[in-house]
Amino acid sequence: MIDIKALASGSKGNAYRITDGQTPLLLECGIPYREIQKGFDFHMSDVAGCLITHEHGDHSKSVKDVMKGAVDLYASQGTFTKLGIAGHHVKPIRAREQFKLRTWTIMPFDVEHDVSEPLGYLLMNQSGEKLLFATDTYYIKYKFKNLTHVMVEANYSLEILNENIKAGRVPAVMKRRLLRSHFSLEHVNEFLSANDLSMVQEIWLLHLSDNNSNAEQFKREIMELTGKPVYIA
Repeated sequence: MIDIKALASGSKGNAYRITDGQTPLLLECGIPYREIQKGFDFHMSDVAGCLITHEHGDHSKSVKDVMKGAVDLYASQGTFTKLGIAGHHVKPIRAREQFKLRTWTIMPFDVEHDVSEPLGYLLMNQSGEKLLFATDTYYIKYKFKNLTHVMVEANYSLEILNENIKAGRVPAVMKRRLLRSHFSLEHVNEFLSANDLSMVQEIWLLHLSDNNSNAEQFKREIMELTGKPVYIA
């Protein structure tokens, strides 16, 4: 059974602990290493690996400390090049090339973000449960079957963003970047509607903006759309 714990989510830092009951994994390491250690009850030797989506600091801040803790890092070569790290704990992977981490089978896939070579991840355990992890992207071109867990970015609402720009709370230039780099509530609605959710047990909304989101509204809308339990990370 897949268990998800959000250690941090948002522009200040992202890190998530997931386990299938046998193999703990770290998704992102964008918070101080001490906080990551606490999230794993200081049992970092049990962690099979850390999956990183891209090089931005709120997703990769603690890469060097994670390496020092003898945890293998998995990301694209483009991400590792931008981070400027190498070594035997650095494991470059490619989109659409499946690999295994103990009891997990992992398929990286390409996403769209304003960085070198960003990835999303589809993870499957030995019971056949499938977890989708996608953040910091404005478009996901793939469709997924038999998902049981969804962790997806819901950074902003276009309606709230437009209201903030009109009121002068957010500069208009911010809109152009968000539209080409982050998943909105509207994107989430479209993405979930396009995928088979019949087996989904829970949906996690990640990386909500401090200014351009509304957690209550986002949770309500996605629950109404899908009929599934929804959690805000």
